[in-house]
Amino acid sequence: MSDTLQIKALVNNLPSVLSFIDKKLEENGCPPRVICQIDTVAEEIFVNIANYAYAPETGSMSVGIECSSKAAVLTFTDQGTAYDPFIRSDPDVTLSAKDRSIGGLGVFMVKKMTDEFSYRRENGSNILTIKKTFD
Repeated sequence: MSDTLQIKALVNNLPSVLSFIDKKLEENGCPPRVICQIDTVAEEIFVNIANYAYAPETGSMSVGIECSSKAAVLTFTDQGTAYDPFIRSDPDVTLSAKDRSIGGLGVFMVKKMTDEFSYRRENGSNILTIKKTFD
């Protein structure tokens, strides 16, 4: 079953987004460790949308979640500036922090903590989807 939360893309709304996601995950028997991983990924995605999609203005976005007893699929949709976060190459994490270029670690973390991820631009909307299976 799929549910969607429509919300202003403001960092202050992060607790509401995580509460919405956690409720759905708990209802479907998602293990606490996986909930923590999904929360980390959702926070990274939501905060990036809140900070950059409409800058310097603000706008709305939606978070959709579809759960089963084995997996969760989250879809983040906004009508902000077109941006594919997965087009950038992964940072070289073997380098020290001072030797790496700034940025990219959050998206790298999203890739590592999810089983599937995708981005598409459709009808003026950014649509970012992640899938996490339950162990």
